[in-house]
Amino acid sequence: MRILALTLITATALSGCKQYASELARQLDREVGSNSSEATFGTAVAQNSALNRGAEGYRLDLDRRFAAEVNTMVNFEFNSANLDAVAQSTLREQASFIRQFPEVRFKVYGHTDLVGSNAYNRSLGLRRANAVVNYLVAQGISRSRLEAVVSLGETQPLVATPGRERANRRTVTEVSGFVEGGRPGELNGRYAEIIFRDYVADGAEARSTLSNLSTEGFGSEE
Repeated sequence: MRILALTLITATALSGCKQYASELARQLDREVGSNSSEATFGTAVAQNSALNRGAEGYRLDLDRRFAAEVNTMVNFEFNSANLDAVAQSTLREQASFIRQFPEVRFKVYGHTDLVGSNAYNRSLGLRRANAVVNYLVAQGISRSRLEAVVSLGETQPLVATPGRERANRRTVTEVSGFVEGGRPGELNGRYAEIIFRDYVADGAEARSTLSNLSTEGFGSEE
């Protein structure tokens, strides 16, 4: 029996490691600015700790839902940070989603194509990210929930070409964390609130609470 228990524990641990490795590989295979953070040792340690306590898992789940329900990317004309009508429509959809989740913070990454110097493109990427943030704020999103504005310039093209490429001239909005951002208990509670709110919004009736349970059969307090 003791050997069987140890075998089960080992199998569970290996399964968890494989799932984590698979998720990590999937994240590394995506372009920066699409559900990833700045690559520093401290960030890697923080992300590993977050995964272990479940917070990062909650963030990833919400980010996948965000990307599935709205377009997280807007594109720009060459050498421009102006938001055209299509970009504004996309950002209104993003804002509509973001308003549903006041517990959640978002990050906007700015990108450019490869035309021009790296220094200029980092500046242009930042202008694009700021344009998106300002538009989301104008739609009623608190600036404090837009956790950071990051420019990746020309470093992460979607299409590998040295010339002009609209697909590379973009911003990407992603879920970056929770407003409390602190203890695991806070994150668990906030995520439970989101799940419960969606459950009710989908048409299901909330279960009764102690405050409105019928007193039939229990007598009176008088």
